[in-house]
Amino acid sequence: MAPPKPRSLQNKGNYFKVSRDILFPYIKDHLEEYLSAHWEEDECKQDVHLLKKQVEEDLRLHRACAQHSLDQSGHTDEEKAIREVVDNVLWQMASDRKSTALKQLQGHMWRAAYAAGRIKGEVYQDVVPSIRRWRRQGLKVYIYSSGSVEAQKLLFGYSVEGDVLDLFDGHFDTNMGTKVESKSYVRIAERMGCPPEEIMFLTDVTREAKAAEDAGVNVAVVVRSGNMELTEEERSHYNLITTFSQLEVTGSA
Repeated sequence: MAPPKPRSLQNKGNYFKVSRDILFPYIKDHLEEYLSAHWEEDECKQDVHLLKKQVEEDLRLHRACAQHSLDQSGHTDEEKAIREVVDNVLWQMASDRKSTALKQLQGHMWRAAYAAGRIKGEVYQDVVPSIRRWRRQGLKVYIYSSGSVEAQKLLFGYSVEGDVLDLFDGHFDTNMGTKVESKSYVRIAERMGCPPEEIMFLTDVTREAKAAEDAGVNVAVVVRSGNMELTEEERSHYNLITTFSQLEVTGSA
């Protein structure tokens, strides 16, 4: 166990059962419906424009990309244009892309679904009591996720536990860099106003754990049902916990 630290940095995946099982299938199942309903709205137009820019950047950098263009204004056939966007988004999701364009559209879809009560964030039972205890002990708690800050706030604002956004002191997304790059954690530490060694990072992904360690951040790997299996080497190297209640960290705000 690492020594007590005055800050805690969390990976959103440690909290929720809903992300893989509900949120992403929701996008796949309702994408065409959503685009058809909002196609002429400015926000949707901006989302499609950003997706188009992503395709152009991929082509410029000779990266793999969906083999079709996106041009919301170039089609008189709205149904065909929407189908192109659907194909692009589904391709990005199947390729596990984490582009800002994709995350922005997903975030807008989830916002509408949360507001309508169609989905809620299903929080693990140990999460809220543990964080409230940490905060009473003087810790500050932040979230770092590949999902956008807006998507994070929706998850915690519309959880089965109600609005629990008051648990957190801040949110970070891939605007700070990807979660498997050590520089991302250095930037976050700078933004938090403390050295990396005063941060405890909880994650369920060992590639992220290694990147955080390389930046000087303390790490605990959260083992939840359904997470990727760890190797024996990973099990022996990392501090493992199965619930937040097992982690004792103290500090001052």
